[in-house]
Amino acid sequence: MRSLKLRPGSGRVIRRILAHIKPYRMLVVASFLLALLSVALTLFIPVLIGQAVDEIAGPGNVDLEGLISKVSLLGACALISGYAQWLMNHINNKLTYRMAEDLRVEAFNKMEVLPFSYLDQRPQGDIVNRIISDTDQFSDGILMGFTQFFSGVITIVGTLLFMLSIDPLITLAVVVLTPLSFFVAGFVSKRSYKLFYKRSEAAGRLSALSNEMIDKVRLVQSFGYEEEAKKRFREINGELEKYYRDATFYSSITNPCTRFVNAVVYAAVGVSGAMVAMNGLMTVGNLTSFLSYASQYAKPFNEISGVVTELQNAIASAERVFEIIDAEAPVYDREGASEIQDVKGEVDLSKVAFSYTEDVPLIEDLNLHVRPGQRVAIVGPTGAGKSTLINLLMRFYEPNSGSISLDGRDSRDILIKSLRENFGMVLQETWLKSGTVRDNIAYGDPDASDEDVRRAAHEAYADSFIEKMKDGYDTVISEDGGSLSQGQKQLLCIARVMLKLPPMLILDEATSSIDTMTEQRVQKAFAKMMEGRTSFIVAHRLSTIREADVILVMKDGHIIEQGSHEELMAKHGFYHDLYMSQFETSG
Repeated sequence: MRSLKLRPGSGRVIRRILAHIKPYRMLVVASFLLALLSVALTLFIPVLIGQAVDEIAGPGNVDLEGLISKVSLLGACALISGYAQWLMNHINNKLTYRMAEDLRVEAFNKMEVLPFSYLDQRPQGDIVNRIISDTDQFSDGILMGFTQFFSGVITIVGTLLFMLSIDPLITLAVVVLTPLSFFVAGFVSKRSYKLFYKRSEAAGRLSALSNEMIDKVRLVQSFGYEEEAKKRFREINGELEKYYRDATFYSSITNPCTRFVNAVVYAAVGVSGAMVAMNGLMTVGNLTSFLSYASQYAKPFNEISGVVTELQNAIASAERVFEIIDAEAPVYDREGASEIQDVKGEVDLSKVAFSYTEDVPLIEDLNLHVRPGQRVAIVGPTGAGKSTLINLLMRFYEPNSGSISLDGRDSRDILIKSLRENFGMVLQETWLKSGTVRDNIAYGDPDASDEDVRRAAHEAYADSFIEKMKDGYDTVISEDGGSLSQGQKQLLCIARVMLKLPPMLILDEATSSIDTMTEQRVQKAFAKMMEGRTSFIVAHRLSTIREADVILVMKDGHIIEQGSHEELMAKHGFYHDLYMSQFETSG
């Protein structure tokens, strides 16, 4: 439709949508053929009605046998047309929801490989809204397009042909009035697209805020942030309501305007047709058929105008989903990368530099050699680069320059999946998934036996509280752990690593949420687990890392001191002051 005007760049989105339709082109062809059959039979029905009217056009001029024949044929056409319409709708549903499934999977898969920098800079709720809600909006618009667009176009062409066969002059009058409907569609489309896009954006921000408030409800309440949260919600919700209202207004004027056009067309046909019939140039049956066609001809313009509005919404929603799919993802596995096996755990960092933003340098010229099986503790003030070093080891971020190698191989020459499989992580911030306790412990090894799961829980000192739960290891917990304490959730995360026992470990203040007695037990379990395994321990409480083979003291992205606890204490340097300040504070 020439009047469908989209904002710059939307043509690219439409081409992307067509590319997603291509794998299902046979379904599109089937839908088109069924629409053709259904419309053809529907348009043939007025011919039969006109012929039936002519069979009983005057007194003493009634052909009952011919009338019954026409009515029987009319019924058969109606049944076949209805079945074809039902089958077309079924195919369209299958087509659009498969497309939506593909789009959602593609967006989710892309999210899984996007760099942390992309995810860190965007609200989680907005990303979720794009993958779920915007994809649903897209499928709804495309479904309406397939369901009504084919039938509408075929109906318009078909009715014109039938009307031309009855009376070309009156048909010309109908065609002259047609541009009114195009004007209405163009008027709506120019204003609705921007509103639909803004509506999706506002919905994403509202979803992000809601997710944030629900996820951090304890923090919200503890700081008395409820009123400010309500204010922010009202503001965004007000914007959403405005965009919904405006978009609905412009889309809702389509129907009455096109209905007005329909009425004008029908009236023009009725008046001109009656005059022709009065002059004997057209039978009453033909006039009846023509009026029916005039009504059917105008109706698709109403539907297609509605389709235009829904397509605007679908294109706006698809664009937001494509923004995720098109986001630039780093090439983690460069050409020639392969798996690494029989990992010994030798790690080298050579002249590594990294910063999250170009104008704020963090790590500069970092060099480090870790022998296999060494326990390396990393300490330093907040912002020193401790967690950043872990992120670089796991390749959550790539260094700006320099190299990191494992067992003498550049980590970029190792398949990232293989690299990460050789690390076990226990972070200060716990993460659980919705499922059973067993599912959470076996997260890294879903095929683990019940015996292995129970062994890991026992070694993590988690079995005592698990066995007290209603259904034991089959107890279902939510992603936030439900009624579990922070310490219990941490023990489940520790059991998860105990089960897998990879050759290298990363412990980021892993016992910070555990009581002192349990912590002492878990530290013993960690000590046993770390035997023969290269381990990196990020510590805030320095008393927990006295037994480390080497302690790295970081400050402003540099390793300023390095050695054992005794060696560093003997230097009376930064580590000594840091340790003593904690000792004095705890005292």
